[in-house]
Amino acid sequence: MTELDKVKSIINQLEANPTDLYNNSFFITWRYPKETVNAVLLVAEALQRLNRAGKSVKVFDTGLGLSIFRDNSTRTRYSFKSACNMLGLGTEELNESTSQIAHGETVRETAAMISFLTEVIGIRDDMFIGEGHRYQKEVSDSIQESYEAGVLPQRTSVVNLQCDLDHPTQCLADLSHIIEHFGGVENLRGKKVAMTWAYSPSYGKPLSVPQGVIGLMSRFGMDVSLAYPEGYDLLGEPVEAAKKFSAETGGTFTVTHDMAEAFKDADVVYPKSWAPFTVMEERTKLLRSGRMAEFKELEQNALKQNATHMDWECTEELMKLTRGGKALYCHCLPADISDVSCEHGECAASVFERYRLATYAEAAHKPFVIAAMILLTRFQNPCSVLTQLLERDRERRIVR
Repeated sequence: MTELDKVKSIINQLEANPTDLYNNSFFITWRYPKETVNAVLLVAEALQRLNRAGKSVKVFDTGLGLSIFRDNSTRTRYSFKSACNMLGLGTEELNESTSQIAHGETVRETAAMISFLTEVIGIRDDMFIGEGHRYQKEVSDSIQESYEAGVLPQRTSVVNLQCDLDHPTQCLADLSHIIEHFGGVENLRGKKVAMTWAYSPSYGKPLSVPQGVIGLMSRFGMDVSLAYPEGYDLLGEPVEAAKKFSAETGGTFTVTHDMAEAFKDADVVYPKSWAPFTVMEERTKLLRSGRMAEFKELEQNALKQNATHMDWECTEELMKLTRGGKALYCHCLPADISDVSCEHGECAASVFERYRLATYAEAAHKPFVIAAMILLTRFQNPCSVLTQLLERDRERRIVR
């Protein structure tokens, strides 16, 4: 079956997975019906296959994709730009320090001013517990108000490029990679995923990746094992969602404080550091109130706490415990690699090097996931759009 034949099959499957994303935004993965999650996966795969076949997937003649990054980023920043460019949108990034936000402009004003000819706004705001998702939602609500009042000619969508709760573009890219690795979504049932904490010499890593992973993988009948040292609990909502989805799909969801137990017979391992929820919550309070001396003390205590768990490292010995000793290693990158990027980190250098190119392939799914979210929020009939792209005689590269 050719790439284009597979796209035809995907379009047929997409018809059975309707969504309410049109003229809307994409926020928290586990809060959407499974049909919505399936639709994003299917559209992302279709766009990727069209791209491989050399087909142009340009669906916009004009328009802007604008991003707001309140934290450092490489993969997500350029995946968003790539996705917008692939669909035909120009890109721009809002620098809050050089905008009128620095002079007290409100979120409502900013949201309207940047949305006049903008199709999508991607926002990454992941560092402060209780604030990232709230900010993204406020931007979306402000856009809705201006659209309903006739100020905006289109209802600009907002895409969550990571917040304090979830990292949907990353986790859906992870899932796309896992689906491809096992040869189809139907082969995920019964596969064990070990989402484990791992030691890092830094302390402030967001909780959104592990929360997104457990809230997503549990929807496909997988056996999800969440492992972390005592005190590194995640937020309650994604944990409860994972329990619910596992019960619905016939999978399992377990929590352990033993990394080796999580790795045992695992088909996929995802060793990734994150900060304790209580630390991130206190960090937010101290930074927002300007109590810098207390913040520095919190930081030092958190680093000391991390250092008591340096044995939580993805080693060759742990990998031998996985199914056949050949589990798929996943990471959102950049990983803290022992003796490479740091003295002691999340993963042994030999393990990471063996899977390094595979993690690049994992990251390569992200532009297509983001493009799928944009397409589904901007077009009412995605099946029709994909059919037109399939039938259109327009190559991605034009040779004259």
